Amino acid sequence: MNWISRITGAGRSKYVSRCPLTKEVIEPGFGYLLTTGQIISSKKFWDVIMTEPETLSYSLQHFNNETTGTHMRSLIFEKQSSATGPWLISDTCIDWFDVDRSLARNQAQRWWQTAGKFIPCNSGPAVETLSPEQLDFWKTYAILEAGREITERLNRMPAKSGARL
Repeated sequence: MNWISRITGAGRSKYVSRCPLTKEVIEPGFGYLLTTGQIISSKKFWDVIMTEPETLSYSLQHFNNETTGTHMRSLIFEKQSSATGPWLISDTCIDWFDVDRSLARNQAQRWWQTAGKFIPCNSGPAVETLSPEQLDFWKTYAILEAGREITERLNRMPAKSGARL
């Protein structure tokens, strides 16, 4: 590949994807394809989601017994758990999930081969694919517990003069 091709992207597959969790580019043929039920059935996923810069303030509010924070965490759960399509995730975060990696990799390859049209079994919103007990467990964890350790550590840190969280 010459320098012009590298700059313009000529010769590369036009179909690329980004991991919705890490925002990393996933090259064609790589990644892991998971369902919404598999994604939301992970404590690590919820701990990360609820302590991202965009959501950390809601977690701090929640753990300081402010109802606004708890309400926002509930909305975040509803948004994440209602995704209808599969999730193509990167190698960086596959360890967050208790899944058959070989199957998830094979499904990702099928997804790439069909230009994103392949849909694995049990895809759809979590309310349709998880049992009521499973959904309730993960909803409770996500809304009430996720990110507790990180937010407690932040609450114990001395505030710097003029600094804001």
